[in-house]
Amino acid sequence: EMLSRFKTVSEQKDTLRRLEKGEVDIVIGTHRLLQDDIFFKNLGLLIIDEEQRFGVKQKEKIKHLRTEIDILTLTATPIPRTLNISLHGLRDISTITTPPPGRLPVITEVRRFSMALIKTVVERELDRGGQIYFLHNRVQTIDDMAQKLRTLIPRARIIVTHGKLQPDELEKRILAFKNAEYDVLVSSTIIENGIDLANANTLIVNQAEKFGLAQLYQLRGRVGRSRKQAYAYFLYHMERLPLDAKKRLRAIVEASELGAGFQIAMKDLEIRGAGDILGANQSGAINVVGVSHFVRMLNQAVESLKAGHKVEKEEGVKDVTIEIPLPAYIPDEYILSSKEKISVYQKLAGADNEKYLIELKTELMDDYGKMPEEVANLFRVLEIKICAKQAGIINVKAENVHSQEDRQIVLHMSDKVKPANIMSLLEYNSKWIISGSKLKASFKDLGLNWVEELKKSLVALGKKIKNMPGAEVEK
Repeated sequence: EMLSRFKTVSEQKDTLRRLEKGEVDIVIGTHRLLQDDIFFKNLGLLIIDEEQRFGVKQKEKIKHLRTEIDILTLTATPIPRTLNISLHGLRDISTITTPPPGRLPVITEVRRFSMALIKTVVERELDRGGQIYFLHNRVQTIDDMAQKLRTLIPRARIIVTHGKLQPDELEKRILAFKNAEYDVLVSSTIIENGIDLANANTLIVNQAEKFGLAQLYQLRGRVGRSRKQAYAYFLYHMERLPLDAKKRLRAIVEASELGAGFQIAMKDLEIRGAGDILGANQSGAINVVGVSHFVRMLNQAVESLKAGHKVEKEEGVKDVTIEIPLPAYIPDEYILSSKEKISVYQKLAGADNEKYLIELKTELMDDYGKMPEEVANLFRVLEIKICAKQAGIINVKAENVHSQEDRQIVLHMSDKVKPANIMSLLEYNSKWIISGSKLKASFKDLGLNWVEELKKSLVALGKKIKNMPGAEVEK
């Protein structure tokens, strides 16, 4: 049986009665299946399609239908919380990335809103005998937009659909579009799921910056459902897009290959955060530190719990202070928003290896463009900090000896530094001088490119070398 608002009240009552008696084996329905008047005689299997359409409260209700029930969840774009739970082994996950035979990837473009562009795109699709979805997600102005399109393209037959229409009228209009009585369907997000028309192969989304990443991916999935080449145009109105909107639109263009839903979901996880595994939030928190660092921190906490005590931390010093004459900060003209700037600083503070630092550098350039010298210096300082930590150095400091011209770099060593490490440094650059628990080298000896030379020296000092038998550092 089927349950939805398209069924009459008497039909729904009859289905409910038969469900309770066990006379119905399979019931397929919308959110109608989650209402309080639903009772099953012996529910054994629940299949949830389009899982991203359900909130936490609805999922909790599903759990309470029966204590022991097998659940199969299907979605092209799992929400961050579900994906996070799956990635950490709390739920089984499998991916299907093989497209149907003959299916072509949708050509995707992000463009500024333009009536001239819309006219060109619609007429091209009409010329090849196809149909068009035009998504305008404001019911109050959807009829006005449809009228503008009728004026712009007189030969196009246009029909409007949205969720506030009566069920019979909505069904009638969708079927009329399906039967090729109309060329353009101007619609709200009601077409996001369940519409499968082989002849509709151009999608235009108005105000795309206001949609979520998973939503954009689902909408794009409405076209390209045959062997014809499909096109998706995401149009934005704002002069300067907010950072998250820019990330979402970039991600949807980059993930244009077939079966990219998992890639989209991973990006959504990074942009919006992982949510609470045991709470009600389906997203949040993780975007402060970045997904890779968050997972690393989580794994450390899990290992600590498994061991039942504090886990031995990796070799190195707890923290390193860097005091060198290098202007290293994020200028206001590079990142205008103070909130975004703080978020970037927080991510940088959590960088504990060069691979993660490279990821952050790429992300920063993608989001804000070419880095000014001060930001590039900030990354150089962080690279030095990581190398110093691995080498067992607790402080890297620039000091004046007699005058400003006679400056030198001083490395303060911890107990982690072994004689073999010092030998490795001197083999690389013999200009370094040992003075108690310090290593010193003048700026002149390090050369014009002293920052890079300092980094290389720290790498040489931090090499993993077997200790020489019986050797100790004299301090």
